[in-house]
Amino acid sequence: MQVHARISKEWRRRMLFMFAMLFGCALWFLTDGYIIWPKEAERYEAYAEIRDEMLDSGKAENEESEELRIAWKRYAREADVSEKIPKERTPEAIQEQLVIGWFLIAVSLTFGGWVVWNHRLSIRAEGNTVIGASGQEVDLDSIIATDRKKWKNKGIAYAIYEEGGKQKRLCLDDHKFAGAEEILLEAERRIKARAGESEPASENDAT
Repeated sequence: MQVHARISKEWRRRMLFMFAMLFGCALWFLTDGYIIWPKEAERYEAYAEIRDEMLDSGKAENEESEELRIAWKRYAREADVSEKIPKERTPEAIQEQLVIGWFLIAVSLTFGGWVVWNHRLSIRAEGNTVIGASGQEVDLDSIIATDRKKWKNKGIAYAIYEEGGKQKRLCLDDHKFAGAEEILLEAERRIKARAGESEPASENDAT
């Protein structure tokens, strides 16, 4: 048989979605660290001056005072900045955002490289030989059983074969490598044939 099971579209889409999520989170943290939080820190300095002056002079009782809110809104309109009361963004907190952002950039790029590298892999069947994704070569007739425990939920099965007097497993991941099921079915057909189990006759054969 001749089968070349390459990376499936479904697996590729799933990996690209995960890459986009990682890279998007990285950009989010970096945007906070480089742009949004430093600007908010500047606004907070102005807000803190107004707050402290009003609290010290008794013009406001506390930070929840309506007088303080009105004073800040008046300043914000004049300075053309957001009227939302800013949060304190310390240099340490801003630096933390940058560290997390660049860490996620490294993780996302590493993950992206891994996805690209995986596109070099495939599962092939050439004649009586199956060549797994990791390069192991297995004779179809050496496969003595299959394990489909993960097939229904994950599309993963294992071909159990004998080599050097030992039993080994060949992973046939049809979710990742489209076409791997064809190899699995051929292995199971041969197992049944060796056991003397014939396939059910069709209605045409019976007539």
